[in-house]
Parts: sequence; structure tokens; C-alpha cells
Amino acid sequence: MSPGRRRDGSLAIVLHTHMPFVLGHGSWPFGEEWLWEAVATSYLPILDLLDGGAPLTLSITPVLADQLEAPQTRELCRVFLEELRPETHRLDAAELAADGRVAEAAQIDLSAARYASAAERWREIDGDLVGALAQHASWTSAATHQLLPLAAVDAAVRLQVQTGIASQRRRFGYWGGGFWLPECAHSPWLDRVLVESGVRSTVVDWTDVLGLGRPENLTPHRSPEGLVFAPLDRQLVDLVWASDGYPSDPGYRNHHGLTTHHHRAWANDGEPYDEQRASEIVKRDAAAFVSAVIERLNEVKGSVADPLAVFAVDTELFGHWWHEGVDWLAAVVAEASERGLVIEQLDQALAGRKPTAVPNPLPAATSWGRSRTLETWSSPKVAEYPVRIRAAELFLRHSGAGPEALRSLLALQASDWAFLADAESCGEYPNERANAHLAGCLGQLESAGADLLSSLAPDLQEAALFSP
Repeated sequence: MSPGRRRDGSLAIVLHTHMPFVLGHGSWPFGEEWLWEAVATSYLPILDLLDGGAPLTLSITPVLADQLEAPQTRELCRVFLEELRPETHRLDAAELAADGRVAEAAQIDLSAARYASAAERWREIDGDLVGALAQHASWTSAATHQLLPLAAVDAAVRLQVQTGIASQRRRFGYWGGGFWLPECAHSPWLDRVLVESGVRSTVVDWTDVLGLGRPENLTPHRSPEGLVFAPLDRQLVDLVWASDGYPSDPGYRNHHGLTTHHHRAWANDGEPYDEQRASEIVKRDAAAFVSAVIERLNEVKGSVADPLAVFAVDTELFGHWWHEGVDWLAAVVAEASERGLVIEQLDQALAGRKPTAVPNPLPAATSWGRSRTLETWSSPKVAEYPVRIRAAELFLRHSGAGPEALRSLLALQASDWAFLADAESCGEYPNERANAHLAGCLGQLESAGADLLSSLAPDLQEAALFSP
């Protein structure tokens, strides 16, 4: 515990920042545009918040950093922000105005101004978002976001974990051992491999293990191997993440109500979006959240010394999916400071607390997905995805593999393809991606296809991992 710090408990806000490898793999409606939209609406605004001193814990997946560092990214994102988005906004505003929908047209103009601000910020950092985030990115993750409990062999886990750690150390210098398990997916057999690779701590969703609302959700745990787990607090997360959470308020901007060129001009209640109205709701919801955290900490103080409430969500929720999300985060930080609620970065919070033993026995696998199991990525509906991955891992483990095949394996292992297929939100895109990467693993992909992965995993750790 830090000298002089009270044992009143604290909040850790953990933002997991991730994008599958879409660079060079489609542009619209599925592909690169996802990345440029996230840069404009989530990553750059979050950067400003962090630069302003917000004590957030930021994890960046290596596969996202790979894409942001790729030689073509600087220019491709510039064109998106400076040329494509101004034109699509102009077309939508003109169409709405011609239809007499003046309020909606005005909202499109305001949206265009936000993208113009993002373009200016992109120029200010010279397109080097990784460099701009370097002082803030303290946690890493698996190289391409594999659902680690579904790996067929330890070698596959080491490949993902050690490549991810090497990426963090090269790019950001500092790494205190914090490792985001993709999809918060954990199985006890992973602990030995993680600790041997240098991982010290991670976040898990043990809501159904510990019990919703139980005090044990607000204290760290340690496994026999020495790995420290910070359980996220589902009661707090669902204030935002649940279908009826804050972003569903009638006055917030509707993410799904789209104009002809896929911009957003309406609120959730169908009225033209009103920024002033939404701003007032942001203040109310930030105050309500801070009150909920304080109440949560107070109710467990008799059971837990110095409780820790972990609020962990995807970075892309803020700004992209939830238009007002970054403003809400800023308001939470300000409200917490005003009311004496301590927000700590997770490394610091864990270093100042003594963990308790992990529950015994732990389930075979947990995640933050549907039913808190691996169902989202392994149910009969998407069973072909883990089967492909495991078959490729076994094939490469016994036949040997060079860097090109391993990069295809890393791309295939991404949890995103099964997730997108399960959600049925992207047509055949996830299946096409998985099939192409499987072909690359088996040496059946044309060289042009392999070139698309040239920016993936420059920190690939292959020695002794997949030797026959």
C-alpha cells in the first residue's frame, strides 16, 4: 500500500484496446474501415483523456499495434479522415437538408467537425498513434487475441503470450507483468505457462464462481503458481455494458440509426440528436456511477480490507459504439476526484494489496462471454472455428513451421472470427478470413495473400515453440 494511503478502497478502470488484423483485408462494410473509425472516434479521444492525466489502465493488443505501425497506415488513415469522411458527411447533410430535415443535417455537420478534429490530431502526432500512447500502455495481451483455453498445445499458448510480451517490451519499454487474457478467458492449466513467460497479473470474470455481488469480487486472488487475478465487478460493468445500461438512454446518440452514408443523426428515442441534452445525461450518469462504486466499496468493507473495484471493458465502446462514452469517462474521473473516490492504475492497485487464495476448485474455463463460459467461441454454431485452429496447431507442431506459416496461424487463432460468426453481424467475412489463414498455415496460400500479413507480428517468437 502506498505510504499514507487510507484503506477505504479504490476503483480501477481498465480499457482493453483491440482490433483484429483487418489491414489489407477488405475496406467496406467489413475490414479496414473498422480500424480508421476506431482511431477517429475512440483511440484519439482516449489519447487526449490520458494525456490530460486520467488514471486509466490501458492494454493494447500487439495485433492492433502491428496495424497502427504498418508503413501504409499513416497515409490510409489520413485519406479516410481528410478526404473520405468529409465527402460522405457533405453528401448526407445535403440529402437531409433537401428533405427538410434541418436538425438532422445540422447534426451531420457537427459529426463532420469531429472527424476534422480527429484529422488535425492525426497530423499533430504525425500518424504515430503507437508512439503517442507509449507512456500510457502498461498492459499487453496475446499476440492476435487467441482464446487461450481452446489451444491444442502449450506451444500455441507460448507463441501467443511470448510474442505479445516481446511486442510490449519493444514498443513501450515498460511492462510490469500485466497481461489481458483475450475475452477474459481463463483455465487453470494456463497459469503455469503464463507465469513461466513472465506474466504476473490478469483480469478475470469470476462472477459465477464467486457469486454476483459477493465481497470476493473486490479483492485480488493468487493461484498456487503465483499468478494474481483481479476479478472484474460485474455489477459495475453492467451499469454500462448491459443492454439496458447507460448507453441505452433515450437522449444518447443512436449507434444503429444510420443515414445513407452510415452517419448518425438521431437519438435513441428517434428524435434528432441534441448534444446539449446528451451532455446533461452524461453528467447524471457519471455521478450515478461514482455513487454506485462508493456504495459497492462501502458495503464490503467489513469483509474485505481495502477493497478494489475493477471496471474493465473494451476501449472501442467509448466514442465509437457509445458516442458520449469518452465524455462520460472524463466526467467519472472528475466526479471521483471531487467526491474523494481514488482511481488507481491496476498495477499500482495490485501492488498495494495482499491477494487471497483462488477458489478451489476453479471451473475448467471461464470468460466474460455468454454464460461466462467459452460458449460464444465454441458452441455448435461456431464449432468449426476452434476445430480449424486446433488442427492447424497440431499440424504445425508435428510438421515444423517457418515464420510465414506461424503468422498465418496467429491470424487464424484470433477470437474475433468465431465471435463475429456467432453474432451473425458480418456475413461471410469471418469465415472467409479463417479459411484463408488456414490455407496459409498449410502452405496453400498464394504469395499475394501472405503479403497481406507482412505487418503482422514483427516480434514473432518462434524459437523452440513449434519445432517437430
